[in-house]
Amino acid sequence: MEIRNLGNSGLKISAIAYGNWLTHGSQVEEDAALACVRRALDEGITTFDTADVYANTVAEEVLGKALAGERRESLEILTKVYWPTGPGKHNDSGLSRKHIMESIDGSLRRLGTEYVDVYQAHRYDHETPLEETMEAFADVVRSGKALYIGVSEWTAAQLRAGHALARELRIPFVSNQPQYNMLWRVIESEVVPASEDLGIGQVVFSPIAQGVLTGKYVPGQPVPEGSRATDEKGGADFIGRYLNDDVLTRVQRLKPLAEQAGLSQAQLAVAWVLQNPNVSAAIIGASRPEQVTENVKAAGVTLEADLMAAIDDALGDAVERDPGKTVSPAKRP
Repeated sequence: MEIRNLGNSGLKISAIAYGNWLTHGSQVEEDAALACVRRALDEGITTFDTADVYANTVAEEVLGKALAGERRESLEILTKVYWPTGPGKHNDSGLSRKHIMESIDGSLRRLGTEYVDVYQAHRYDHETPLEETMEAFADVVRSGKALYIGVSEWTAAQLRAGHALARELRIPFVSNQPQYNMLWRVIESEVVPASEDLGIGQVVFSPIAQGVLTGKYVPGQPVPEGSRATDEKGGADFIGRYLNDDVLTRVQRLKPLAEQAGLSQAQLAVAWVLQNPNVSAAIIGASRPEQVTENVKAAGVTLEADLMAAIDDALGDAVERDPGKTVSPAKRP
């Protein structure tokens, strides 16, 4: 397993991180989830990403069970706060001081740990002053409940503003967690340059575009039974943007390129995101242990420049690059 620094910080993480969005406590049974985490550990993954909102807190509980008994110092555990949890009352979401302070305690209890390595703002909260949010994060860090802070899907301007406050408060703001893959490159023009300036690393989710980049979705054919596209708990909504014949036809053109590199299409997709020097890790999910084993083979792979260019040619204008697509809700959900 390749190990990388998270941004310019001294924290080292595995280049492949294991995440349990849409799986633990939701899409797969607990025994399968535990088996996937065990396989991730066996394959050298040390970084685990979750969030309180995943399966309305159940995903954190499952991950906590899966990691129980492991040497805590050898793991990097990331979780997040923002989206609604519990019954979804008016203070059960957002980045207010109240919600952050209550949420970190709940996350630590469910995860069975005294601290998380990185505590992340799961979106930007337009209804809370940024100063309030960052001061609450500072208190979480100073209390020892988190070692570093990060965010998810913040714009370049939001990253700069948050980082400036973090510097004033003397807390380490080290990461951003955006969606990023061959088809979705909206961070490249603004977020990545800003992050490089600030020393922030990307821990990216959806590197295989919810399975689309594996090539298993074929143009003109029904989606496979049991695939993410049939998951009514959230996966189907997220993947829908890619399920048109133009995109799927272009993705099929990646198959010979993957074969040329000696990789599966999934491995090619994960290796591709890791070529971006600002990407510290790519988060993979799994419903079966063998998926973990397949995807970790992308760690440490170098894709030659001509192959990267051929990928661009194959996907053409199916690639989304608009930085305006990085958005957080105008109001708390």
